[in-house]
Amino acid sequence: MARRAMGAGGGSGGPGRGGGVKRARRPEVRLPRLEPFRDGELEPDGDYDGLEFREEDLTGQDGGGARFMDCALRGCALDETRLHHARILDSVLTGPRGVGTDLAESTLRDVELVDARLGGVQLHGAVLERVVIRGGKIDYLNLRKAKLRDVVFEGCVLVEPDFGGARLERVEFVDCALKGADLTGVTLTDVDLRRAGELDITRGVERLAGAVISPSQLLDLAPVLAAAVGVRVEADE
Repeated sequence: MARRAMGAGGGSGGPGRGGGVKRARRPEVRLPRLEPFRDGELEPDGDYDGLEFREEDLTGQDGGGARFMDCALRGCALDETRLHHARILDSVLTGPRGVGTDLAESTLRDVELVDARLGGVQLHGAVLERVVIRGGKIDYLNLRKAKLRDVVFEGCVLVEPDFGGARLERVEFVDCALKGADLTGVTLTDVDLRRAGELDITRGVERLAGAVISPSQLLDLAPVLAAAVGVRVEADE
């Protein structure tokens, strides 16, 4: 079972790097001895406890409403896999790959997602709490109206992620790239963007209240911020 761990500095920022921003609490997932998954296909509302899914092809399968507790998914194919309303708890997903995985309105709590290669993942309306997304690349991640609390994006690439209408609290972006992010209608509380390797916001830059950025990021975002508030920037003649 995952042990709830406080971030460095006891969960709140102090002088220096924390700078008054509350740090995300990371999960520490310690899995029990796992049994191999042998059932062949997922079932809607299934109950999966203490199982290892190793290189399973779950393409197109329907696990809507299922519960995964103390599980490991390693190298699984998730193309068009339906996990709507699923609950993934105290689990590790390593090297998942696929396009169009449906995790809409799901719950991820105390989860590590490592080296994902995913595209068009549907997480709209989902709840993510104490989640680390480390490494890999996710294209067109849909997090519209999702709730993220104590979430860390670390060393990953997010291409055109959609956070429209989402609520982010104690979320950190560490050595990761955000390319073409949509922050339309987002609500941010203690969101730390300073260590993002790339920060490209195409929409919703005016919603950055509640986030912390670095001086260099401010300079990079200056043209977008000026456009958002209707300021024209012209050279003095």
